[in-house]
Amino acid sequence: MWSVATSVTAAVGYPTQVEPRWLDKTTTRVSLGGLNRVSCRILHLSDLHASWVVPLDMIDRAIESGLSANPDIVCVTGDFITSRYDYDARAYAATLRRLSATRPTFAVLGNHDGGVWAKERRGSADHAAVSRMLEDAGITLLHNRSQKLKLRQGRLTLVGVGDLWSREIDADRAFRSVAPGGPVVLLSHNPDSKDVLARWHWDLMLCGHTHGGQVIIPFEGPRYAPVQDKRFVAGLHPWRGRQIYTTRGVGNHMGVRFMCRPEVSVLDIESHGRGASAHA
Repeated sequence: MWSVATSVTAAVGYPTQVEPRWLDKTTTRVSLGGLNRVSCRILHLSDLHASWVVPLDMIDRAIESGLSANPDIVCVTGDFITSRYDYDARAYAATLRRLSATRPTFAVLGNHDGGVWAKERRGSADHAAVSRMLEDAGITLLHNRSQKLKLRQGRLTLVGVGDLWSREIDADRAFRSVAPGGPVVLLSHNPDSKDVLARWHWDLMLCGHTHGGQVIIPFEGPRYAPVQDKRFVAGLHPWRGRQIYTTRGVGNHMGVRFMCRPEVSVLDIESHGRGASAHA
């Protein structure tokens, strides 16, 4: 009887107490097209989801793990908060400042960070609070705008757009200053936004939103994957001559993960110039 009870406790405890806190740092090589030669390392974080199930000390551990990879830049693709959770903005900004104090750090917003979607679920009607927190943390918010970067080895353009579910994507504005030649890395919270952004030039899209499926059922697949196109739930995948990388994210919703550890993603980007192949 004791062994049965122990087994039941372990079965319940693992997806709620162990795996959601068991960070997985991954490294992925990405070869991009474009006319310009570029070599850089990007730390990609997403879905931090500060909440009672994702405390700031876990987010701090994810940041420490990512920075230990010595990235050139940091990109964070939204859902800093869980919409109805009352977080300490000052303490959170101090935690996030570890990123910007070390490397140039850029971000976009997610559906939980405020706007139409969040308002319908008793969250904030706008993202002013999260935007202010990011400013206090020294993080550059690319809300429908671009940023040209001069790196140690080459140049790169980052483009960031608003959240798809919040109906805040303004691609004309975001890509207005993007020159041809690339490479262009697009930050967008939701991988489904690829279809909205198809006619603009970008080489690699970094996104989150899916939590990698969060709960993976053997022989069935992801139980939680709030996207229409299930091909882009996690990892690096080609799409129409471009690439999309979806990180599993650091946080979670409702405190459960199973066969889908939280992820700190490190991307080694290479573009050899003059039409390099678009394959991982």
